[in-house]
Amino acid sequence: MSDSNESDALAKGIAMREQIFGAAGMKSFHEADDFQQPLQDVVTRICFGEVWSRPTLSLKMRSMLTIAILAGQSRPNQLRNHVRGAISNGVTKEEIREVLLHAMIYVGVPAGTDSWAQATAALKEIDAY
Repeated sequence: MSDSNESDALAKGIAMREQIFGAAGMKSFHEADDFQQPLQDVVTRICFGEVWSRPTLSLKMRSMLTIAILAGQSRPNQLRNHVRGAISNGVTKEEIREVLLHAMIYVGVPAGTDSWAQATAALKEIDAY
């Protein structure tokens, strides 16, 4: 990838992260030290600048898929963050509930109930419960 393409993807990634997660979602990027900066670059440039920015799936659909995948991986911190982002992408509380219920059938009850608790906490944090 050329420096220009990487620069464009980084700019798109920053804009996408801010759109989904607000200024708080860029805190880890802006506060990254020399050790953490490569991680923040990859997450911002590739995850949000190249993948989340693709036009075929809506941000709402991407959020719902991400919640289901994170529930299956039992990733509570990421799940909480993406539940908050999902609300800003137009996913409703009821849709999050259905995604978690559907995911639980395939990922198992322990991962499902842990994810449900994290989603509930995230929704309460942003007054969407």
